[in-house]
Amino acid sequence: MTKTELVSAIQDKIGLSKKESYDIVEKIFEMIKTNLVTGGHIKISGFGTFEVKKKHERRGRDPQTGNPLTISGRNVLKFKPSPVLKGEMNKV
Repeated sequence: MTKTELVSAIQDKIGLSKKESYDIVEKIFEMIKTNLVTGGHIKISGFGTFEVKKKHERRGRDPQTGNPLTISGRNVLKFKPSPVLKGEMNKV
């Protein structure tokens, strides 16, 4: 599902205008992004948890040359689905 499809679904289900639906989606994404960038986590009951994890600098190797190199540390986004979502996905 794309952002445009999400806006259309909100518009159809709630009956808001396209602009109002778009503004709601944008504000929600902005709040989620701001929280994650500042080191927080997002827990949505019945859906899952988003959190930022730090990866430390580590040694690796260049697959083309085999030369050793250092892989810089970075932040990565992790998502853990809730048991409710896992159950819904695995229904037969």
